[in-house]
Amino acid sequence: MTTTFHSTRSTTDSLTAKQAIRKGIADDGGLFVSDALGKTKVDVASLPGKSYQQIAAEVLGALLPDFTAEELGQCIADAYGEQWSDERITPLKPLGDDYVLELFNGPTSAFKDVALQILPRFMAHTAPTGDPNEKIMILTATSGDTGKAALAGFADVPGTGITVFYPEGKVSQVQQLQMTTQAGANVNVCAVRGNFDDAQSAVKRIFGDHELAKRIDDRANVVLSSANSINVGRLVPQVVY
Repeated sequence: MTTTFHSTRSTTDSLTAKQAIRKGIADDGGLFVSDALGKTKVDVASLPGKSYQQIAAEVLGALLPDFTAEELGQCIADAYGEQWSDERITPLKPLGDDYVLELFNGPTSAFKDVALQILPRFMAHTAPTGDPNEKIMILTATSGDTGKAALAGFADVPGTGITVFYPEGKVSQVQQLQMTTQAGANVNVCAVRGNFDDAQSAVKRIFGDHELAKRIDDRANVVLSSANSINVGRLVPQVVY
């Protein structure tokens, strides 16, 4: 049986994982969840000794069943490759009698690279069969780390554009410079007067404006989506580590 996703606010939607990732947030403002995940099992005892990429293939294959093994393999290879400073991606390092899981080896040194390096690759495999020319505009609010990680992940990805909103004067100078100097023909950064909650609320209002969404789709064949944690495609990759 195909795993389907519906809004946390209703059960009327019935979307595949690809559709849920592409849409980002439900029309009623809810988050996409699946009732089938409670039945999904991964044999944790079989994972020790496997590479991060092998573990990712097993875990993501269980959670995103409508992606083929070939699609996931390509996404994983592109997301977890030479752009990481440690080939183990999230290495476990000894610290006295304890161990620490390093999550800062990605291209922007933020733990959010784990998800935001693969989310654009997921998106590339979600184009509707009826309209392969449809484009996606990613709208994302950030308090710092997400913005740069999202910009780096989506930079120059075909068929996508990304606009990141951050609170003016309320991110570190390093984070602001990381975002405003991001190279890419499809990236945009906007400072918002207010705090992060103001930026996040504004983005949610845009998603809730169905008339605006229809106008953008009609005029430019563009749909809106998000790289924030409201998107199930942001959460699933973090299950791997």
